[in-house]
Amino acid sequence: MILLDGKVASAAVKESIKQETAVLLANGKRAPHLAAILVGNNGASETYVASKVKNCEEVGFVSSLIRFDSEVEEVTLLNQIIKLNNDASIDGILVQLPLPKHISEAKVIETISPDKDVDGFHPINAGKLVQGLPSFIPATPYGIMLMLEHYNIQTKGKHAVVIGRSNIVGRPMSILLSSNLPYGNCTVTICHSHTPNLNELCLQGDIVVAALGRPGFVKAEMVKDGAVIIDVGITRVTDETAKKGFRIKGDVAFEEVAAKAAAITPVPGGVGLMTIAGLLKNTLQAYQASIEG
Repeated sequence: MILLDGKVASAAVKESIKQETAVLLANGKRAPHLAAILVGNNGASETYVASKVKNCEEVGFVSSLIRFDSEVEEVTLLNQIIKLNNDASIDGILVQLPLPKHISEAKVIETISPDKDVDGFHPINAGKLVQGLPSFIPATPYGIMLMLEHYNIQTKGKHAVVIGRSNIVGRPMSILLSSNLPYGNCTVTICHSHTPNLNELCLQGDIVVAALGRPGFVKAEMVKDGAVIIDVGITRVTDETAKKGFRIKGDVAFEEVAAKAAAITPVPGGVGLMTIAGLLKNTLQAYQASIEG
């Protein structure tokens, strides 16, 4: 069984980005610049944004963190995004989700310039992805593709089962795996909460991507021997024996499924780290497009 270690794969991606950034700086160019907006003080969001800022520093990027309290008016947030859109020194913009209920996530995403949408959520980038055109790929699916490449997981002609149909992971993942790409060319089945024979379909998967947000959902009896398991789940589960009072759990019952799998991602330490790698790659792409334009 191969452990698809996100620490190892993301380190390789980040080292490549770091070297490329160093060359840019040596040639007298500015560093890529990512701006992150954080609304409120959600614990998980704080952790994610801090990690993104730290990783930017590690590869030589500049990062800016803009904070608003949870009561901020939607128009104030949108005006801040427009300001960043118009700032030529900013290459990538991300707004950490989720947002307070009084703010429209759709409106926020659509306000970000598609050229700076390094999360890959803007409808224009989503449309380009569907059509196979160059675009910003949502960071988590992008990170998964980078992981498949790093570990040279063969996908051509395989049956991939994606559990979950969100615009952030499930849908774009299904598009990438079915696309004519070096680590695509799968036949893809998407399962969701209304799929009646989910267990039966999951058992057919040579590659199973679990992205539904239900800890331990995928059990050993749901996967066939030799399957490749990609666990996207990351849920805080209360655990009084843990130092922080909680543990991070994935969508896959790791121990029992690992015994059958040919390869599997751990949680934590798997896809989450690759999401950051995907974000950094998108930011570098946005930077390159801006200096070439």
